[in-house]
Amino acid sequence: MTFTQLQGNEDVKKALVGMVDSGRIPHAILFQEDDGGGAFPLSIAFLQYLFCKHRSGGDSCGQCPSCGKIARLIHPDVHFIFPTGAGMLSEQYMEPLRKLYADKPSFREAELLEALGLSGKIPLIAVAESRRLLEKLSLSALEGGWRAVVIYLPERLNAEAANRLLKMIEEPPAQTQFLLITHQVDKLLVTISSRCQRIRVRPAGAAQEVEFADAELLDELMSALLDKDLGGALELSDRLAQLPSREHARAFCTFASERFRQVFLAQQGIEGVGEISPQARAWAARCRKTFPREALSVLDRARTLIGRNVNLKILFADMADRLYLLI
Repeated sequence: MTFTQLQGNEDVKKALVGMVDSGRIPHAILFQEDDGGGAFPLSIAFLQYLFCKHRSGGDSCGQCPSCGKIARLIHPDVHFIFPTGAGMLSEQYMEPLRKLYADKPSFREAELLEALGLSGKIPLIAVAESRRLLEKLSLSALEGGWRAVVIYLPERLNAEAANRLLKMIEEPPAQTQFLLITHQVDKLLVTISSRCQRIRVRPAGAAQEVEFADAELLDELMSALLDKDLGGALELSDRLAQLPSREHARAFCTFASERFRQVFLAQQGIEGVGEISPQARAWAARCRKTFPREALSVLDRARTLIGRNVNLKILFADMADRLYLLI
């Protein structure tokens, strides 16, 4: 799977290419998608680009042995973890996964469970997976160079498995890339999500969201937050609650998420992955290094609640309060 074979998410593809080309790749990337939204094939395209020795023009060659192995999910240095039946490991279910991916790259969760023979069950990722992964990562890469771990539905990790995974993400071996794909980021261990670069993946052909034109609202909110003026931040939350529609409220969250992504890039000194606004550079110099990633969680939560018809006045007041504690 190459980037050119994927439709949509052009900004995401450009960002991923920029990470590899600049050599500034977060050791853990969390792709957030709606069920069947295309994050799995996007992850494969990213790994092909990362591993490919002949990449050019912003894409992998798609022809070399490395590209071929990754495309068929058989590369020995790419490990897959996903929910399975009790007492079973993901590696024991790789053949059904390969067949499903070949037939339908952007598969849905229910389709995976059906392919694995687990329909009607609620499978988990057990601690045995973490132990097995630790064993694999303790060895050298079989083909030299990069290794990767793709974790599908990390929200299904049991508590012990999640804690073991956290340790691996915090201190990964050299040239080891973690890719996580989640449908319910709010159910993922916060200590894991906060250590990942989060990227929202939208289904190909998804309708364009309402554009948010009033950038001054975010500027004023950030000014109040950076000045530790909770009253001012709550006043701005009242104004946000008066936006014309829920679509506009959701558009604000999307706009703010993009600005906070720029703050992260500015703090990390990553250039060439997209435009970084002057406001984002200014905010980057004043807020905590942990703020951008944690703020993205707050905005994702707000977006979800907007879709559930939560009262906007309460929602934005809660959002402002949470951001105030993070700044």
